[in-house]
Amino acid sequence: MSGTEGTLIKIVVGLLLILGFIGFNAILLGYGERKISGFIQRRLGPYAVGPHGSLQMMVDMVKLMTKQLITPKKADKYLFWAAPLIAFMSVPVLFMVIPFSPTFTVINSNLGIVLILAFSGLNVLALCIGGWGSNNKWSLLGAARAVSQFIAFEVPILLVVLSIALMTGTLNLSEIVNQQGGFPWQWNIVLQPLAFVILFVASLAEMNRVPFDLPEGESELTAGYNTEYGGMGFGLFVLAEYTHIVVASSVMTALFLGGWKGPVFSGVWWFLLKMYLLCFIILWIRWAFPRVRFDQLLNLSWKYLIPAGIVNLLITALFVKLF
Repeated sequence: MSGTEGTLIKIVVGLLLILGFIGFNAILLGYGERKISGFIQRRLGPYAVGPHGSLQMMVDMVKLMTKQLITPKKADKYLFWAAPLIAFMSVPVLFMVIPFSPTFTVINSNLGIVLILAFSGLNVLALCIGGWGSNNKWSLLGAARAVSQFIAFEVPILLVVLSIALMTGTLNLSEIVNQQGGFPWQWNIVLQPLAFVILFVASLAEMNRVPFDLPEGESELTAGYNTEYGGMGFGLFVLAEYTHIVVASSVMTALFLGGWKGPVFSGVWWFLLKMYLLCFIILWIRWAFPRVRFDQLLNLSWKYLIPAGIVNLLITALFVKLF
């Protein structure tokens, strides 16, 4: 078997594992979000289907897959159905450069972070197309908000990535993990605490998660870009949203929390533990904080996160130059 054939087989097998991982996380996070919301609101959450409602997400998936697909009468049919497909198609690629362990990275690329930033940008394109193609004023407003939000919060994310790249000298996620130790005081979060906070807050906005879910604000826009979608059209948007939570948590784990490294027996279990802890925090925030106004959202980025990111980048460059 030639090297090219071996690489191709590795990519295909890795892609199949990633697709299974995406489905598993959609079920896990969907169930977890309902249980967390139930606990915070002092109610049970899903309970009837399966032990403690554990099969509720499976039932919901079957319901979404069997519902009739309806295209709004005056919508652009091609754009309308292209949007959820674009939202989901970019998702598997995001996992291909994430180093879950020293031996499991589908593509060990020197530009891994750049690839993730590039393909994650397709999500906002999908929201824009879906909002425009729906021929619904609420959907169009949601799409416009999504574009404004993405532009505003992509800048602080890039500033954080530049800071880490300056400090480590690489954009390869595996190499960034290798330069960190197994103990918490050896992680990049200790050296770059401000960068971690900026990335975490900006990632919430990029994922359209509460308190920054303005593109689909139910109290203002019905459901924003989601208003006209049902069945698997809606299901693909939800699947992409949950997957972006896992991707963002994975990137933060690799950049700041030592990746697969731990005090003892480093391996994929440490990566998953840190990743799911961040996922839990993201889910918990949804039910603990109210939605902000749109002007507050944009001011947060342009007035606070971007200046803070520039200052952090300059300080990082100074320390790299001096030491």
